[in-house]
Amino acid sequence: MTSFCANPPADEGIAPSRKVVTDEQRETAENLKNEANGYFKNAKYEDAIRLYTEAIEMNPFVPAYYCNRAIAYIRTEAHGYALMDADKALELDPNFAKAYYRRATANMAMLRFKDSFKDFRTVVKRVPKDAEARRKLAECEKIVRRMEFEKAIEFDEAGRSVVDQIDLTSMKVEDDYDGARLPTRSVTHDDGSTETVEYMDKSFLRDMIQRFKDQKMIHKRFAYQIILEAKRIFTECPSLVDVRIPQDATMTVCGDVHGQFYDFIHIFELNGYPTADHWYLFNGDFVDRGSFSLEIILTLFAYKWLNPTTIYLARGNHETNNMNKVYGFEGEVKAKFSNLMFKLFAETFNALPLAHVIQDKIFVVHGGLFSQDQVTLDDIRKINRFSQPPSEGLMCELLWSDPRPQPGRGPNKRGVGIEFGPDITEAFLKHNNLDVLVRSHEVKDEGYAVEHNGKCLTVFSAPNYCDRMDNKGAFLNVTPDAKYEWQQFSAVPHPTNVKAMQYASQFNSFGF
Repeated sequence: MTSFCANPPADEGIAPSRKVVTDEQRETAENLKNEANGYFKNAKYEDAIRLYTEAIEMNPFVPAYYCNRAIAYIRTEAHGYALMDADKALELDPNFAKAYYRRATANMAMLRFKDSFKDFRTVVKRVPKDAEARRKLAECEKIVRRMEFEKAIEFDEAGRSVVDQIDLTSMKVEDDYDGARLPTRSVTHDDGSTETVEYMDKSFLRDMIQRFKDQKMIHKRFAYQIILEAKRIFTECPSLVDVRIPQDATMTVCGDVHGQFYDFIHIFELNGYPTADHWYLFNGDFVDRGSFSLEIILTLFAYKWLNPTTIYLARGNHETNNMNKVYGFEGEVKAKFSNLMFKLFAETFNALPLAHVIQDKIFVVHGGLFSQDQVTLDDIRKINRFSQPPSEGLMCELLWSDPRPQPGRGPNKRGVGIEFGPDITEAFLKHNNLDVLVRSHEVKDEGYAVEHNGKCLTVFSAPNYCDRMDNKGAFLNVTPDAKYEWQQFSAVPHPTNVKAMQYASQFNSFGF
C-alpha cells in the first residue's frame, strides 16, 4: 500500500462535447475501472485512484468512475478531491443519487453539516427505500440541530469557564472503588495555614495504566484533577514552545496516535517511558477514531502533571470540538464520564501549544506551512490560540496543511489549509534559520516519510490505522546535537469487543 498522498483529480483537458470515445476506449476504461474496484476492495486505495484516473482519462463521460474515485479519496482523507469528483459526476448526470451520497459524505467529513444534510435529503427523495441513507439523514439533521442549539446558548456562556462548575470536594471516592488513588500530602501556606492536596506520582501512573489495559476507568475525581492540572500547565505555555534537550537526554517525537491506546503504550514499552533523561513530544491528534482516546489523553496529561519538562504536547486538527463531535471523542467522554468533562477537555485543548522548536533547528507542527511567505517564528508565538481554530489563517494552516511534491502552493486535498511544495519548505526554514520541518497528520505505509529533499519529515504513530490500513507506526528519536533516527513498530492486539469509531458508530459506514 502506498502512502496516502493523493494526487488531485486529473484535468482531462478535453471538453466532453469535443472528445470522441471509441468502443475500444470504452472497453479499456471499463476494464481499468474493474481492476481499480479490486484494489479498492483490498484497501489499496492509491492504486485504485490511479486506475480510476486512467479510466476517466480514457472515457470522461461515465459518472460512476468519478463516484468510485470519490470514495477512494474519502478513504485516504482527501475529502476536497472527493467533493470535486462528486460535483463532476453530478455535472454529467444530475439525477445520479450515488454522487449526492458521495458529496454528502465528503461534506460531512469536512464538517459542512448543512451541505451534507441537503445532499442526504436529496438521496432519500430519489431513493426512498434506502434505509441507510435515511439513517444518515437523521443523524446529520441531529448534528445540525444540536449545533444551532449550541450556537444559541453560546452567548450566555461567553467568558465563563467550565472550571467554575467543577467541585472536586463533592466527588467522593467510594469505599468500594478498587482503582488507582492519587496520593496526598500536607502543604503549608505563607499565612501558616495547612492544606491536604493530591499530587501525581509514578505509582499512580503505573496503576492507572494497568487499569486502562484491563479496560477499567479511574474515578472521576482523579480524572478531573488530572485534566485541571494539565490545563493550568498548558495555559502558562506560549503558542510556540522552545525545547532544549539536555546533553545526557534524548527526545522522542511521535505523530498521531488517534485513540489507539494499546499501540500508544507499546511505544513506551519499546522505547522507554518518559523520564528526566528521555523526553517525549506528541505532535497532535491524540483523540478520535480509535476508541481508547480517553485513556491516551489522561495518560499524557498525567505525565505532564508529574514532570512538565519530560513530555510536550502539540495541538492537532482533531483537538477541536467539531472533529470530536464527528469522530468519536465527545461520544466516548460522555459514555465514560459526562458532558461536563468533555467541555473541560475542550477548554484544555484550546490551551495546547501549536508548535515546538527543538534545539533551535527542528520545527515541529501537526499539519504544515502557510499560504503566505516570510512567516516567522515570532508570528507563531503571537497567535492567540485560546479558541476553536478558525477556517483560515496561520493557526488553521498549522493544524491542517500538507506537503506536495510539486513546487508552489495549492488547495489542500482535505478542503482545509493548503498544500505546500519543496520550495515553500526551503524558504520557510531558511527564513527562520531552521534545518528541518517535522509534521504528522497523514498516515504512511512505513509510519514515516521523508520529502522535500529531506527537509520535510512526516511521522505517524498509529499502526494499522482504524484497524484496517495495515500500515506501520513510527517515531523519531532526536539527540542533543539535533541528529535523529527513525524507529518503526507494528500494531499490537487490543480488545476485540471495542472497535475503531465505536463512539461515533452512526458514522462508521461514512467511509471515514
